[in-house]
Amino acid sequence: MPPTRLTRAWFAVTGLVVLIGLVTQAVVSAGTPGRYATAGARVANMFAYFTIESNLLVLLASVAFVTGARANGLLRVLWLDALIGIAVTGVVYHVALSGLAELSGGALFADLMLHTVSPILTVLGFLVAAPRVLRWSAVAWSVCWPLAWLAFTLIRGAQGGFYPYPFVNADQLGYGRVAVNCVLIAVLFVALASAAKVLDGWLTHARAGTRSADR
Repeated sequence: MPPTRLTRAWFAVTGLVVLIGLVTQAVVSAGTPGRYATAGARVANMFAYFTIESNLLVLLASVAFVTGARANGLLRVLWLDALIGIAVTGVVYHVALSGLAELSGGALFADLMLHTVSPILTVLGFLVAAPRVLRWSAVAWSVCWPLAWLAFTLIRGAQGGFYPYPFVNADQLGYGRVAVNCVLIAVLFVALASAAKVLDGWLTHARAGTRSADR
């Protein structure tokens, strides 16, 4: 999968944005007193958030594209999870979560990078710069990550009482309502992944048609 100049440049910038956002958020989390007493515990708790995990997947996919990693099944699933995860992150945050906390300084900067700039760059990168590597098998496997995140979140929440988002808070909603929410999330994720695969195929044919017309 030899990367084009556009691919390298686009995903180098995307990866850098994500890395800066994650490091900034880690510094902010370490220095902000909260539920956990130590800085290390507060930084570790970052990774319970879907936002952080989806940005990490974007970072890994960006590195793979920049370095020209082989387009195998693992990379296809990684890229699809990164794409759908970060798109959901951006939309849900700006529709439902953005007004829940007053942010300033480093926290505001990290929020901007991880919830706005990263989703925009990733989705636009999919449209204009990403290699066309998606397969239907990747759609089937892509749901494993969000389901694993949900299972981990519920188990950890039952043990320690911490839920990163209101829609998975079983203590407040009850497991029946949370189970319905989990099914809806899984269905939404598969639907978006399927749409991305269809669009990826259309973009592949459009690119091939453009190249044929130029000859």
